[in-house]
Amino acid sequence: MSTNAAQRGPRITTEDGTQIYYKDWGEGQPVVFSHGWPLSGDAWENQMIFLAQNGYRTIAHDRRGHGRSDQPSGGNEMDTYADDLARLFEDLDLHDAVMVGHSTGGGEVTRYIGRHGTSRVAKAVLVSAIPPLMLKTEANPDGLPIDVFDELRAGLTADPSQFYRDLAYPFFGANRPGSDVSQGARDAFWFQSEQAGLKNAYECIKAFSETDLTEDLKRFDVPTLIIHGDDDQIVPIVASALRSSKIIEDAILKVYEGGPHGLSVTHKDRLNDDLLTFIRG
Repeated sequence: MSTNAAQRGPRITTEDGTQIYYKDWGEGQPVVFSHGWPLSGDAWENQMIFLAQNGYRTIAHDRRGHGRSDQPSGGNEMDTYADDLARLFEDLDLHDAVMVGHSTGGGEVTRYIGRHGTSRVAKAVLVSAIPPLMLKTEANPDGLPIDVFDELRAGLTADPSQFYRDLAYPFFGANRPGSDVSQGARDAFWFQSEQAGLKNAYECIKAFSETDLTEDLKRFDVPTLIIHGDDDQIVPIVASALRSSKIIEDAILKVYEGGPHGLSVTHKDRLNDDLLTFIRG
């Protein structure tokens, strides 16, 4: 593929010159999706096409360092992710938007609201999201110990491709009895992950594990839906959704019994219906 062909598709340019790819489907009220690590905007396609068919404009960008976006050396942390998202809102002149974030993307949505407020935002949805803090600390005893994230870094740098293949199993709960996650779904996870730059993916681990988003959650002043599986092996529910739902005033919490981390695939129909109902409500 030529360089020109690889660069096709809509892009915005961020403050430091990074080119951010995005897809933009449908017409109507905008629904803006932020994806998880180490994926791309493609992770949201099931939800994007469904909502586009139901009268909404659906937009998903590839976070810097991921997917088809540039892979800069710097900016692989939550403040810059949120500022990149703000540039997307500004360049596309988005208003009255519904923000939807999965996993690390949920942290990105949360930091966006913390840094940029909700003047352009109508509602927010956090799916299997990392806030308020994944890392175990004295103030956050239910979090995961730093060893867990050190092991992620070690596995990623030792053999990235095999690491991503292995990660797909707990991500989708494919290591649980009775799982019907297809090989194709796991392959798609691997393919998206392989597009991320190694430095970007490596540094994003610190961003999603050590960024304390508690104060950002307190700035939420729009209707908020929190969805999480109670068998999430990547972002355990106790230190995430159960806490976030108490910090955000009047947040709606929906727990998917037996649900894994990758709900946009494993529970796509239920998630689609919950999103549509919440957005319309």
